[in-house]
Amino acid sequence: MSVAQGRLKATVMDADQIRRSLSRIAHEIVERNRGVGDVVLVGVVSKGDVLAQRLAATLTMLEGRDVPFGRLDVTKHRDDLHLRPPDGHRPSSDIPEIGGKVVVLIDDVIHHGRTARAAMDALMDFGRPRAIQLAVLIDRGHRELPIRPDYVGKNVPTADAERIEVLIAEEDGIDQAVIVAG
Repeated sequence: MSVAQGRLKATVMDADQIRRSLSRIAHEIVERNRGVGDVVLVGVVSKGDVLAQRLAATLTMLEGRDVPFGRLDVTKHRDDLHLRPPDGHRPSSDIPEIGGKVVVLIDDVIHHGRTARAAMDALMDFGRPRAIQLAVLIDRGHRELPIRPDYVGKNVPTADAERIEVLIAEEDGIDQAVIVAG
């Protein structure tokens, strides 16, 4: 569903705020992991994969070494497939070697925690990481599972009926996060 199909209520992040949040998350990843030597970034399709690519570029610039990144399609691991219409064609997973690595899962928004749970399940199909950390651009609360992100760009309290839509320049022509009425 696009912003045009819902009622725009508020802009919660503009392009500069998104850029600064990703930069801060990159610095936090470096600090927590004492560098990026064992770090692999994995973005959840769709939007998280683009954010992972951006974070990888920022981390490479900060640390002077390439940071592997990939994308993860969690569709088959979701527990709500019967409630959601098919999402059309989605890119398949493309994951670098994760065995023994610190994997930072990246998504645009965390809400109930179900996508993060599905991502952890899906990730295990590709190997056994040493640790999994979770980074999100926006945490909107309302968790139904005991999952908490390690890195958060912005906390945005919302009503459960509202949605947050993250627009990414590579896909939508603009960087912006908005609250849309349900």
